Amino acid sequence: MILGMSRSTFVVVHTSLSVVAIIGGFFVVFTFLNGTLSRLWNAVFLLTTTLTSASGFLFPRTRVTPGIVLGILSVTLLCIAIVALYGFRLRSHWRRIYVISALIPFYFNLVVLLAIMFARISVLQMLASATRGAAFSIAQVLLLILAIGVIAIAVKKFCLTPSSDLWKWNRVEGLPRDAGGS
Repeated sequence: MILGMSRSTFVVVHTSLSVVAIIGGFFVVFTFLNGTLSRLWNAVFLLTTTLTSASGFLFPRTRVTPGIVLGILSVTLLCIAIVALYGFRLRSHWRRIYVISALIPFYFNLVVLLAIMFARISVLQMLASATRGAAFSIAQVLLLILAIGVIAIAVKKFCLTPSSDLWKWNRVEGLPRDAGGS
């Protein structure tokens, strides 16, 4: 039992949170690359990624695993992102800090997804086995290169957007431009 749930139920909850966090992460990246901010998708992403990372610590373990290390780093970065967004409202350098501290945990989620795919999908298992793990290593390196590139572009696009244009989500959600934005 974990939090009053059977282990299998807890795995479903944890996995569901992870899937929503990854989907939310893609939406957040898209808005950053367009120089905008979505209140909804940022909240969904931050909440589900934090819950995913936190719930990962509840699985029984006898040693520190790479997942635990990623979880600690992720929670730390998410705390910084939450403070940057909600505490400092992305003023000044907090905008850059927010993009970086939000997107690195997204990358960590994708690393875990990649590891699970290579562990559970038979074609990828065979590929990894046939290449003595090189296929998995290459996939990780490609994901890292892609993540660094996307984060760099997101920082540039998002940080160059004038503050007055940042809260475009107001128009998307049908609110008047000055309602609740700044």
